[in-house]
Amino acid sequence: MVRLPPYAERLGMRLEGDGARSGIVMPFGPSVLGRPGFLHGGVIGGLLEVAAIVALRPAIDDAAVTIKPINLTVDYMRGGRDADTHAAATIRRLGSRIANVDVSAWQEDASRPIAAARLTFLLRRPAD
Repeated sequence: MVRLPPYAERLGMRLEGDGARSGIVMPFGPSVLGRPGFLHGGVIGGLLEVAAIVALRPAIDDAAVTIKPINLTVDYMRGGRDADTHAAATIRRLGSRIANVDVSAWQEDASRPIAAARLTFLLRRPAD
């Protein structure tokens, strides 16, 4: 079972779905507000990172492995409005030391993302 970090819990994020189709949903509210009526860009970036880690953790299947982000590129496509925001990740490569993950965030329609990201993670194993 994947547990969300305190940052995600503070913003009201919760897990949705199960297995390969799992993702994160984040409700709109004062804690995620940027300019009036819109999500804060940093919160969107945080949502994307959390969704990537949520996808990686069960794929690694070793709680002793530390997942450390080393690169994050976010493409903001449109402003996030007053609605729940969903995010889901696809693992592109899972090696012994590096993982590459693509993530997309959307609101009402998954085919119209508000943001997408490409993340690279360093995987530190206890024997490293």
